[in-house]
Amino acid sequence: QVQLVESGGGLVQAGGSLRLSCAVSGRTFSRYSMGWFRQTPGKERAFVAAISWSGGNTYYADSVKGRFTISRDNAKNTVYLQMNSLKPEDTAVYYCAADLGSAQAMGVPDHLNGMDYWGKGTLVTVSS
Repeated sequence: QVQLVESGGGLVQAGGSLRLSCAVSGRTFSRYSMGWFRQTPGKERAFVAAISWSGGNTYYADSVKGRFTISRDNAKNTVYLQMNSLKPEDTAVYYCAADLGSAQAMGVPDHLNGMDYWGKGTLVTVSS
């Protein structure tokens, strides 16, 4: 069984930065593609970023390109999301996901319900 625990959320002013972490239990972390998603009330969960098992390939939603960076440390079983130049519209609950499929596929809306594991989320609030 794999468990994902997000941390690092909080309140930040527009233009500020936050770094989210997702700690993953289990000895097979390096086999999984990892992704970050976000959700606001009344809206569907949306793809933010994904990274391949090796860290060699990364993918981003257009809305965060150039501002967010996903990375992973397989020795620490942790994936990160560095968020810079935050905007009020980035306010959401951010979720970490793990999947044995490709990182690129994590950005496909139809694949959302097929993720192998989800964390419980961490709230990010960006004030204007």
